[in-house]
Formats: sequence, C-alpha cells, structure tokens
Amino acid sequence: MSIFHGLSAFPITPANEHGVVDTEGVMRLTTHLSGNGVDSIGFLGSTGTAALLDSLPAAQWMLGDRGYDADWFREALKEKGIKPGIPRREFRGQTVKYDKRKYKRRNRIEIMS
Repeated sequence: MSIFHGLSAFPITPANEHGVVDTEGVMRLTTHLSGNGVDSIGFLGSTGTAALLDSLPAAQWMLGDRGYDADWFREALKEKGIKPGIPRREFRGQTVKYDKRKYKRRNRIEIMS
C-alpha cells in the first residue's frame, strides 16, 4: 500500500516581468485546480528569489534553508560580499562549508515573522 494517492498539480508560479508573485493569480489558479479535484498543489519556478537580491541590505551573512541551495544564488551573494549560510541539499552530493552554529540559530529570526 502506498502512502501517496490522489491527483497532484505542479503549475508554474504566476509572476510579473519583475519576478514578483501574482498573488491574485495564485488564488485563481488554486481555486480552479481544487475545484477540478486536485488533491495537492506544488508551485514551480521562481517565487521571487532573484528579485530578493536587489533589495538585500548590506549584510555579512545570508542564512537560508536548503531551499535556497542554488549555485547561481550563492555566486550572486558572494558578488555582493555576503557569505551564504546555506547547507547543501543532500541529493547534490558535494558538501559546502557554512557556519552550522549560525544556521541552527536562524529560527530565532523565523519565529519573529
């Protein structure tokens, strides 16, 4: 017996030309998909990470979970003089150095929002 069953949809995240997510488009798409019997929805594509780079304040570190593990993102941070505190996704194989102590303490920021 499989724990997975039902219909899953993986649409591209609706966004404008600047990479800003179209929240109304997400709602319309979610309503349409759920109304047609979809059990789970996983949005794909950029959800604004590239746009985030332009608005980052001057910082020494950028702490992020494995969802931010992309070579282009690490390089963009380094070009801005920011050290990435992002662990590698396990399937990528190669390890990367990051401050594990700082990374473990990132939840202090996450719980404030």
